[in-house]
Amino acid sequence: MQLTGIHHLTAITADAPANKRFYTETLGLRLVKKTVNQDDTSAYHLFYADGAATPGTDLTFFDWPLERERRGTPSISRTGLRVSGEDSLNYWIARLEDLGVAAEPIRMIDGRAAIDFEDPEGQRFRIVNDGGAGRSHPWDRSPVPQEHQFRGLGPITISVPKLEMTDALLTRVLNMKEDRQYVSPDGHGEVHVYSMGDGGPAAELHVAVQPGLPMARQGAGAVHHVAFRTPNVEAIRDWAARLSEFRIPSSGEVERYYFRSLYFREPNGNLFEIATDGPGFAVDEPLQSLGERLALPPFLESRRASIEAGLQPLD
Repeated sequence: MQLTGIHHLTAITADAPANKRFYTETLGLRLVKKTVNQDDTSAYHLFYADGAATPGTDLTFFDWPLERERRGTPSISRTGLRVSGEDSLNYWIARLEDLGVAAEPIRMIDGRAAIDFEDPEGQRFRIVNDGGAGRSHPWDRSPVPQEHQFRGLGPITISVPKLEMTDALLTRVLNMKEDRQYVSPDGHGEVHVYSMGDGGPAAELHVAVQPGLPMARQGAGAVHHVAFRTPNVEAIRDWAARLSEFRIPSSGEVERYYFRSLYFREPNGNLFEIATDGPGFAVDEPLQSLGERLALPPFLESRRASIEAGLQPLD
């Protein structure tokens, strides 16, 4: 049993219209699904991805009216966005500066050239040169030239106060492999790199061991959970059985309509999800018009009028 990489990452915004402007206009991502949180239909769940809504490129947001997060540990502390080549990093340095987004200079982090920046609510990102490995699916209506668009997510960095039990979950239960370590660029602790499947930045979880940080509190700008890829429903059921075998509490299989999910917490408290690659976002909308209307899974369709009435306009 092997996870194959990062599936998606879900964060929190307290300003959905501004969030949509930043991620589509500044970062050039495609809004591929405008739906609601299936457990809290008063809140949007917005999905941004590449041109083909490919698993592994999804950056998603719950729209909750919360104060800013309190940074600390445990937390999912930095989100990697992959580009191909030094030219793309230089493009992003110039674009972010032109649009008034503060960014760190290009530097080498874990052997890869990277740029750190934050979104308007303080979510922390790292643009990483992935060397062009694997396929990409640019969006032809993005304001960002196709050759410089983000190719997907990864690596994802989490912060924990203690490594031992998290390491045991990652290696003994989830079958990840610890590849290497490096000193955290923020000066707080050592980072342990765990790989899934074929490895590479699209399939890496970086675990920063940071016992000196204060206790984190989620809020706007925080990451809610990170999801890992598995191919199909049969695999989700195998993972549910494996977690049960190790006596790890989980949600069990959850039908999210666009994929099946399984939720559980690692020993330090960060929320993990395993999600299937399919059926995907085109199951209820044509690929060419994804994200243009409010999409609801069939079990919520009868409540469309009341749900729409409770949501603020995004434009």
